[in-house]
Amino acid sequence: MEKTVLGTSGLNVSKICLGTMTFGEQNSEAEAHSQLDYAFERGINFIDTAEMYPVMPRAETQGSTERYIGTWLKKSGLRDKVVLATKAAGPNPNLTWVRDGKQNLDAASLRAAVDTSLQRLQTDHIDLYQLHWPSRNTPIFGNTVFNPENERDCVAIEDTLAALGDLVKEGKIGAIGVSNESSWGVSEFIKQAELKGLPRIASIQNLYNLTARHYETSLLDETCFRENVGLLAYSPLAFGQLTGKYHDDPKAHGRLTIFPPNWSPRYLRPSVLEAVAQYTRLARENGLTPTELALAWCYSRWFVASTIIGATTLAQLKDNIDAYDVKLSQDVIDQVNAIHARITNPGQ
Repeated sequence: MEKTVLGTSGLNVSKICLGTMTFGEQNSEAEAHSQLDYAFERGINFIDTAEMYPVMPRAETQGSTERYIGTWLKKSGLRDKVVLATKAAGPNPNLTWVRDGKQNLDAASLRAAVDTSLQRLQTDHIDLYQLHWPSRNTPIFGNTVFNPENERDCVAIEDTLAALGDLVKEGKIGAIGVSNESSWGVSEFIKQAELKGLPRIASIQNLYNLTARHYETSLLDETCFRENVGLLAYSPLAFGQLTGKYHDDPKAHGRLTIFPPNWSPRYLRPSVLEAVAQYTRLARENGLTPTELALAWCYSRWFVASTIIGATTLAQLKDNIDAYDVKLSQDVIDQVNAIHARITNPGQ
């Protein structure tokens, strides 16, 4: 498995990252351990999780994902062989059970988040610590338009960086990253780091797939290229839509049918379904599975440092990793871009 240095962090990470948000909801602890074993055997050294996982978020299961990873790290003895990433939740009035509903990106809240994640993960340090979403008002999770009327009290970016800097000095976290961020946010994090001598972000974990290519046109690609911030592309299969399984059978078992529709409404838009139909047809006409087309696209993009894949079965995980060896022809790439021009970012 090819590896790359993540931004300015010095972390040498595999080009595929194992996403784990199914651990504790769709996957048992034993299944989680099997996935971790298999991914490591295939050369994946990069694991991503979050304090709020698994999804969908529930008080009864929150933290289970980190706990399952922690028991695997203890059992396998591989802690020094993997790059471990987790995330701190930003403010959300619906997540009353995360840090007693006081989650934000201030010093006290971040320290509580780090300490509890370390306990669950059974480790003394986190290699990459990420801010799951911003403290400030910004359009994310299917909202595409910035609305000043939604402004709210928030933690200043320089204060968040100062808090993270203290945790870095203490050795509890290593590199830092952001997630679900904008070009302005990335620029402000870098500016404040340089002005105040604070830690510099190494990565951004944002949505990127065939139905959601906003990263390419939002100035993020140029900003991150010039500032050496690596993209960790999440949801490369659009919650399973780009596997083609829901196209073939709308009632197929998976996140889009077992969770309430309001959990992921953007992937149920008619424009998404039409785009998926066209990408599915394109893949099969060229001897590829829809999964191979979608993942090979992400794996081959110059601006993607690592693609975060998730699975609920070992067979799915194997297919997802095997797709790394698929090389798309220029003709297929041209046809992908033609579909994108007709149906632009329906899943953003």
